[in-house]
Amino acid sequence: MKIVVQRVKSAAVTNATVHREIAKGFCLLVGIGNGDTITDAEVLAKKIVNARIFEDDAGKLNLNIQQIKGAILSISQFTLYADVKKGNRPGFSNAMAPDEANALYEKFNDILRTYELPVETGVFGTDMLIDIQNDGPVTIIYESENGKIL
Repeated sequence: MKIVVQRVKSAAVTNATVHREIAKGFCLLVGIGNGDTITDAEVLAKKIVNARIFEDDAGKLNLNIQQIKGAILSISQFTLYADVKKGNRPGFSNAMAPDEANALYEKFNDILRTYELPVETGVFGTDMLIDIQNDGPVTIIYESENGKIL
């Protein structure tokens, strides 16, 4: 799995039928690749929730999302698995098939909710507009393979 974590002051996702938004917290762009498992989802959820990338009173990156009472906007993004080695059009054969990916994406979001965080989501497999007010900016890429953080 590949997850782009953006620390945000606010974030929203909109399509023809849905508008969801959060205030301070994380916007997650979640890519699920062939071979990813529930173990990858578990280790990444734990790592992200515990990431100390919010400022404390001294201005040091020392607080996690639970400590600042933040929220998460999680958006599926198969394009994180783009293969751009050949030609000018990316290939996406490294991304997991949509039905399997959606199931793992939903499970990942459920795992995040076990940490008692508000988690909003986009709509899997649809075109969406994403409005992100990146804070910092702080953007970190987390990856897991075979249950291990890369």
